[in-house]
Amino acid sequence: MALSRESGQRERVLHLHHTPHGEAYVNIELAPLPGEDGTPVFFVEKMEPLRVPESRPNVQGLVGRAPAFRQMLELVARVAPSRAAVLLLGESGTGKELVAHALHDASPRAGKSLVAVDCSSLPEALFESELFGHERGAFTGAAGQRGGLVEAASGGTLFLDEVGDIPLPMQVKLLRLLETGTYRRVGSTDLRHADIRVVSATHRDLPAMVAEGRFREDLYYRLCTFPIRLPALRERTEDIALLAAALLERVASPRHLRLSRDALIQLSSLDYPGNVRELRNLLERATLLCDGDTVEGVHIQKAVDTGIWARPARHSPTPLVLQPAASSSVAAVASGSSLKSLERDTLRALAAAHTGSRAELAAQLGMSERSLYRKLKALG
Repeated sequence: MALSRESGQRERVLHLHHTPHGEAYVNIELAPLPGEDGTPVFFVEKMEPLRVPESRPNVQGLVGRAPAFRQMLELVARVAPSRAAVLLLGESGTGKELVAHALHDASPRAGKSLVAVDCSSLPEALFESELFGHERGAFTGAAGQRGGLVEAASGGTLFLDEVGDIPLPMQVKLLRLLETGTYRRVGSTDLRHADIRVVSATHRDLPAMVAEGRFREDLYYRLCTFPIRLPALRERTEDIALLAAALLERVASPRHLRLSRDALIQLSSLDYPGNVRELRNLLERATLLCDGDTVEGVHIQKAVDTGIWARPARHSPTPLVLQPAASSSVAAVASGSSLKSLERDTLRALAAAHTGSRAELAAQLGMSERSLYRKLKALG
């Protein structure tokens, strides 16, 4: 009310409201009713619950109540009803896809599909076909007509995950879609109209990429109409207990496990370079090491010892050092080994030698954490 009284205008704030069912986030909007002299005499209050986030443990959706989380959430609530393009910025594992779903679910497009595009996994040769579709015979192997992901998202939201990984030659094609709202299938001259809302996400420093000529400046400004920065877990450590309870329900729902006080202390003492995703992985390991109905501190410690990512807070990142096993792979080129097998052997050696986080290893290898995860998974 103080804001509305001071400005004399309609004001809106995000509030943690106590209900008979617990705490819930609500938007409170205050509108002043002026008297004869123009000064506010009465205030009309409108309260609207937010459907997606929760301040208490929940099986699905966003969870948190830390100031950094609430600041992000307020931006989500403000921009969701609009058509504005949103750019989600944050480290790997901060929940960018969850926020994209929250934006979609709180928008007028919630009744239609949200179509996610993993830009880091789309080969340049197939990018245009996957995004816009193709006609029969458009290229070798195009045996039939097929709609693209833009068409699948019609009336809904197109989520471009890891948008910073789109190859430079393909960026102009995406720019044309955003500027004109139109596109053509590969092999067709027919102009199609796209009824989509674009939400994109990246862990990369796009302004730096623009300065280096690796990302188009005009595309950056098209995507960045409304940027939202997602806080890292270290910026919202007070949410660890809430997140842990919610994540425990997700990774071990049939068992109805609970966390002991000692386990929560252990979890709060760790550093999470992989953020919420890393916390989830740690909890999943701990549940597999627990035979009872309570996850204790000893289970968390065992999970830390058997993992390779989580570590005590304020631990210095370990630099990547190549061991002889890795450098010996280089000699394989002379013996006729394929580049694919060379990459496999080198990546195995690097992963074995690295003692820091997966995010750090990915950064030092010049790839996204998701791409590194897929490569490591393929290695078994």
